[in-house]
Amino acid sequence: MEIEKILGMCDHTLLAQGATWEEIKGICDDGMKYKTASVCIPASYVKKAKEYVGDKLAICTVIGFPNGYSTTAVKVFETKDAIENGADEIDMVINIGWLKDKKYDALLEEIKAMKAACGNKILKVIIETCLLTDEEKIKMCEIVTNAGADFIKTSTGFSKAGATKEDVALFAKYVGKDVKIKAAGGISSIEDAEAFIELGATRLGTSRIVKIVKNTNKNDGSY
Repeated sequence: MEIEKILGMCDHTLLAQGATWEEIKGICDDGMKYKTASVCIPASYVKKAKEYVGDKLAICTVIGFPNGYSTTAVKVFETKDAIENGADEIDMVINIGWLKDKKYDALLEEIKAMKAACGNKILKVIIETCLLTDEEKIKMCEIVTNAGADFIKTSTGFSKAGATKEDVALFAKYVGKDVKIKAAGGISSIEDAEAFIELGATRLGTSRIVKIVKNTNKNDGSY
């Protein structure tokens, strides 16, 4: 698979608690240089990052992150604020406790409210697969589809595990035809990226792919 195609599916990500503006600026520079799908950054940096990149790069941020148990009103406010500051894409975390309690209607209504707040911006729904049973993952495929979200996403990268090939294959089987798949967390090689794409992912949440390409360019130029 062409490396440019893989890079074009990457949300180049920096969500570390101690991330500085210089580090955020650096991944924005990389995102523009390598033509990634977006950079995924903390909400507090969205406005400055959008002013920096303009229309050269999509800015993605996270909402209710990483635990998902903020109230719906707070998540909606965060979303509207992020979009006003220039965010192009929103990655929200579901209320996992609601899913465990089988509060399916509440989950559906929250995602619908988030999609309404996003307007024409992209909404990705993080379900944190490492904390769920297969039955719960399948149920979330149904809820995300019915809510009209744009993507279902595996993981925050802040829990006990990230994306697995089995989960992406499960998403591909059960999610609606209009919902895309984002694999995130633990994607550490070009081979990993290719495998997730072949299974049906069209976005990859990762910081490592760009780093691999940069190091390869530096060492032998094969990319």
